[in-house]
Amino acid sequence: MASFLLFAIIVMHLSVSSSQIVLPLTHSLSNTDFNHTHHLLKTSSVRSTTRFHRHHLVRRHVSLPLSPGSDYTLSFSLGSNPTQTISLYMDTGSDLVWFPCAPFECILCEDKYDTTITADTTPPNVSSATRVSCNSPACSAVHSSLPSSDICAIARCPLEIIETSDCSSFSCPPFYYAYGDGSLIARLYRDSFSIPSSSPSLHLPNLTFGCAHIALAEPIGVAGFGQGLLSLPAQLAHLSPQLGNQFSYCLISHTFDVHRIRRPSPLILGRYQKEKQSGDDEFQYTPMLDNPKHPYFYCVGLEAVSVGSTRIPAPRNLKRVNGEGNGGMVVDSGTTFTMLPSGLYKTVVTEFDRRVGQVYERATETEDQTGLGPCYYYDDSVDKYPRLPKLVLHFVGNTSMVLPRRNYFFGFTSGGDGGQKKKAGCLMLMNGGDDAESGGPAATLGNYQQQGFEVVYELDKRRVGFARKRCASLWDSLNRG
Repeated sequence: MASFLLFAIIVMHLSVSSSQIVLPLTHSLSNTDFNHTHHLLKTSSVRSTTRFHRHHLVRRHVSLPLSPGSDYTLSFSLGSNPTQTISLYMDTGSDLVWFPCAPFECILCEDKYDTTITADTTPPNVSSATRVSCNSPACSAVHSSLPSSDICAIARCPLEIIETSDCSSFSCPPFYYAYGDGSLIARLYRDSFSIPSSSPSLHLPNLTFGCAHIALAEPIGVAGFGQGLLSLPAQLAHLSPQLGNQFSYCLISHTFDVHRIRRPSPLILGRYQKEKQSGDDEFQYTPMLDNPKHPYFYCVGLEAVSVGSTRIPAPRNLKRVNGEGNGGMVVDSGTTFTMLPSGLYKTVVTEFDRRVGQVYERATETEDQTGLGPCYYYDDSVDKYPRLPKLVLHFVGNTSMVLPRRNYFFGFTSGGDGGQKKKAGCLMLMNGGDDAESGGPAATLGNYQQQGFEVVYELDKRRVGFARKRCASLWDSLNRG
């Protein structure tokens, strides 16, 4: 729908340094009314929940950013004769680069995305691209690390060819990927990619990607930034270790009803000198936890959540990942709202409501309309900034994220009693339920809570860092001169 929010990474600048590339995440915000805001919040909350629970239901889950308000796309040029432009979602929860290819059929895609993304987009033709062979490590990776002999057999490679390990002339068989509320079947190819810029473009001469001719509810491709052989950072590392071993982003605060265009949010590939500016915090790091079942996730340990002066300990399974891949918190750019396990969420909400419910009236109708809660009515002419307790996430390694108010409480115009419009605000955390029996990640750190922080993924040091930043100023400093 044309009124959906669109967050787009438009490639405007590449640093002249070979060890750093700076890309802007920009967003355009269209007109909204309070009914539309309810719809955006409801859609985001439902899809955040669906994607989180999908972690526990499929063997190979990748989380696609579907919700309006969390759609970040990266523009590439594909091939050279002729060059074709494609836009892919940036997703730290997946480990594959893929996109729709002509001819393309998408089932149940009507009204799923903003028409400004899809209306004038023609799926690229990959007839000049090279198919990946069935004995390639990339083929094994996309087929869940099956032995190349098994994959060559699936590709109907003759036994004598398999025995001599000469399967290079047989292409990798189609593979299946499942997302939060959709799926696709694709084949692996290699071709040249570039990121155009006013300065010299980044050229990727032999990028491996998936080409999908049919998908269920997934009309736009993904640039996977997760851990894995086929992710964009992993493939960049082969071209330049400085580029592939670290990346970060700093999300300028986004909301669901602001009528103006803000400055770009920087996405930084590679290392740069982190200059501390006035008002910025120092980086705090928490170690990445190995996850044998979901190795592409960036898992960290959550120790506790503080509401005001009350520190609420997290359950044990949030602090670590066990041998079956269960537990921990996934840092995910593709999920809008942070998902907490049921017990912890209810304790946080109870403490939050104990403090806030004494001051403001509960907005139960708004909770039903948005899927969020608790929500409260307040008079913004009196309380422009409602009186709220601080909310802090405490991670393993003595690392804390002190969330700004806008990262956990969103105010908007809502319908009150008798249809009268009133100002309402909601806690922007969600109940992930109790999935102790089915296993999988215990929680997700969504991008709404990450806004206003630079989040750095240091793959060589196996850690994730957080620092409060003025993201617009960071963009300016990185592009100065």
